[in-house]
Amino acid sequence: MLATKRIPVTEAVWAELSDLKRAGQTYDTLLSEMIEREKKERLFRDMDEIEKRGKFVEMKW
Repeated sequence: MLATKRIPVTEAVWAELSDLKRAGQTYDTLLSEMIEREKKERLFRDMDEIEKRGKFVEMKW
């Protein structure tokens, strides 16, 4: 579903986004890729934190 929304950003942020965008790439695709990378980074960061502070027991299958 296509929805047109406006996200106010500073000129500096707009310039940084423009620099990251590849030729022919839409801002939608760029932002979608950035979101997926951030989700993966958060997942691994969370897993590392859980591993550092957690006590685990072996599960018997």
